[in-house]
Amino acid sequence: MNENDQRVIQTKRALHGALLALLKTKPLESVSVSALCREAQLNRGTFYLHYKDVEALFDEHLQSLLRDLEESYYEPYKTAPHLEVRSLDPSTIRIFHHVKKYRQFYDIVFDRKSPLSYYYSLFEKIKSLMRESAATYSIGDRDLAMLVAYQANALMGLLIQWSEENFARSPESMNEQFASFLRG
Repeated sequence: MNENDQRVIQTKRALHGALLALLKTKPLESVSVSALCREAQLNRGTFYLHYKDVEALFDEHLQSLLRDLEESYYEPYKTAPHLEVRSLDPSTIRIFHHVKKYRQFYDIVFDRKSPLSYYYSLFEKIKSLMRESAATYSIGDRDLAMLVAYQANALMGLLIQWSEENFARSPESMNEQFASFLRG
């Protein structure tokens, strides 16, 4: 099967969209292949041609999202290997663009009725990115863990607030706000 084939791309896009639509109303464990296929308007054979089960589809979606999150997180580092907060250009911040791009998923993650596992998957990824980028700091491991936890929670807090405001502000506005908070 050619992953670049337009039919494969369309099929997977339909299944990912159907999965997100169903996750708005039920937890992953309650999503059946039949319901997914009905929502995507595809047959079960087509589903099984691409995925072993619903969890495999979810994992593919989550991994794609986390790869994009990682690329977005590291965007400001492309212009400077070690960032100076005072000279951070807000236009290089891509996290908020990433969240807007994957808004359907983030609507689910930040919904109070959603399983906490979605939230913690995102939180752990953000912490690992921050830990990697903070490796150049000359502080002890315990202090680094506290700093990373503080920073990750601050970013998650901004994302949750933005979600509660129905993403009304633009990603550019959020970049400015975030950069201003970082500068103190």
